[in-house]
Amino acid sequence: MEFTFETTYNQKAVTAMAKALRKTIRRKRSRRSHIFGWIIIVLALLLTLLPGENGFEITFKTIVTWLATLVMLMVLIWEDALNGYIARKRMLPGTEKNTTVFNQVGYYSTSEFGKSEWKYDKVHRIVEWKRYFVFIFSENHAQVYDKEHLSGGSADEFCQFIEEMTGKMVESICFRTGTRRP
Repeated sequence: MEFTFETTYNQKAVTAMAKALRKTIRRKRSRRSHIFGWIIIVLALLLTLLPGENGFEITFKTIVTWLATLVMLMVLIWEDALNGYIARKRMLPGTEKNTTVFNQVGYYSTSEFGKSEWKYDKVHRIVEWKRYFVFIFSENHAQVYDKEHLSGGSADEFCQFIEEMTGKMVESICFRTGTRRP
């Protein structure tokens, strides 16, 4: 059996890849960073909104604190899109579009840059999201495959195939709540 994906590493795809990394392999570190960030935001707002000796004053320091707090808030809200954007900027030219073929031996990706062959034993985790499959290799390395451009079978058939080839379960994650769906 052979499955083929045609994937474009656009902003939506790399954001999904960043989310998959954050919700799985980076989960603990991400949670700590978010807690720390929200504590800093709350403290900054409390300290600048509390009235001082002369009542409430807007000073240069207050404005700078609010701007820094706003930047931190934006980073917390759009963390995945920002990480995806950075990942896209680091990609080699010519690797934005690729065709990946999965077979019994392994899988290979072809792009303008060239051809890369991969073995299934290198895959650490497999995540399924609405539109994408994400293969996670390490905390900083992953690949994304667009389910809308899958040929050779259905997404369910691919799940069964890839679970058999890798010996790993495909994780379906609800990205709003962070909980796993059966």
